[in-house]
Amino acid sequence: MDKQSFDIVVIGGGPGGYVAAIRAAQLGLKACVIEREHLGGICLNWGCIPTKALLRSSEIHHMLHHLDDYGLSADNPSFDLAAVVKRSRGIATQLSGGVKHLLKKNKVVVIDGEATLKTATTVSVTKGAKAVAEVSATHVIIATGARARELPGLVADGKLIWTYKEALVPAEIPKRLLVVGSGAIGMEFASFYSDMGAEVTVVEMLDRILPQEDAEISALALKAFTGQGMTIHTGAGVTALKAGKSTVKASIKLSDGKPADATFDRVILAIGITGNVEGLGLEALGVVPERGHIPTDPFGYTGTPGLWAIGDVTGPPWLAHKAMHEGVITVEHIARVKGVHALNKANIPGCTYCRPQVASVGLTEEAAKKAGYAVKVGRFPFMGNGKAIALGEPEGLVKTVFDAKTGELLGAHMIGAEVTELIQGYAIARTMETTEAELMATVFPHPTLSEMMHESVLAAYGKALHI
Repeated sequence: MDKQSFDIVVIGGGPGGYVAAIRAAQLGLKACVIEREHLGGICLNWGCIPTKALLRSSEIHHMLHHLDDYGLSADNPSFDLAAVVKRSRGIATQLSGGVKHLLKKNKVVVIDGEATLKTATTVSVTKGAKAVAEVSATHVIIATGARARELPGLVADGKLIWTYKEALVPAEIPKRLLVVGSGAIGMEFASFYSDMGAEVTVVEMLDRILPQEDAEISALALKAFTGQGMTIHTGAGVTALKAGKSTVKASIKLSDGKPADATFDRVILAIGITGNVEGLGLEALGVVPERGHIPTDPFGYTGTPGLWAIGDVTGPPWLAHKAMHEGVITVEHIARVKGVHALNKANIPGCTYCRPQVASVGLTEEAAKKAGYAVKVGRFPFMGNGKAIALGEPEGLVKTVFDAKTGELLGAHMIGAEVTELIQGYAIARTMETTEAELMATVFPHPTLSEMMHESVLAAYGKALHI
């Protein structure tokens, strides 16, 4: 059995893990990554990247059936689902290879296997039933990510009842699809399958879809999705799923308490995720997971000397870009790099890549008021923007929320074409602690979608020029 020692050992080769290892190597530390399945983690292999590839295909498929809106035509546009899936998987494979190259370039040792903590700074690695390595380090960073959550009566079988993994590699588009949960994962799959021809029903237990978003944006999303033909039940629940030979009977309880049982060809469970904390040996080291996640301080410290944790395994927001930044911050904190600051989670943008796209950063209007702020709110509709109309994308809204006393940008919320690209402008504004004055003084290029960001700020202060 191979025995090696390092400055830093990272358990998990996902976005947080591989970035942490590379940053450690850049700082002159001897680093190792232990990964049991795929470099790049869930995000690159079974999440962020392949879903965007599928959604790009469904977006084009939708446009092909609306070519007359642009003065174009095509005869009987169709799709090859196997080719759509193959493209998505190929992109994931390509990028996973890219991560492998980056680790090699930075001289990070990669060990293929499953890790168990013998002590806070000693890790045994097995592959199957065989011990392959034992590594020690001054510091160990847990970056094991998370997986789909299951609830009693709602358990995936991989055939008719899917998690995100099965939903990414369908052999056929189901005629009738049930999506349980309307967060980012649920609505992205709902959008893909709807645009590819499925009859989609979404069930959400809370009172609105995309419940983490601003209520006004959620309402506009609901209007858009129902307008596309989706059936959406909010304040409802799926109490049981019974799989047959080729269909699934779902017991659905509506918000008024009435049953609405229905039969579907496939079901996607998108009811949240839970951290991969099992089998690591945490409890023996005094690290007790809370609600499926590892508690840490703002720099990733678990409270056990030498042991750190980052990314999805530490809790929400479950975002790859959050994990990457945590990886850098934790390593720099360990290395005593000057000027390292804890991550401000309020400045982390969130994006949902459905059609229409949804993006946000900071406080919702409701949360800002609940926190005691007097607010100024600006809104600008896509319908008032020349570029949006020229693109054929006139539906959407940009909304900004300011502290009426100080001019601080408390939050920004968007729905519409390409808002996942636009939101970073407001994220930068929040990080730089700009006020409405700097945003108003910024020159935005014309004609662009970004002009709506400027107009929304102006609107908050009664200075809008185009509404």
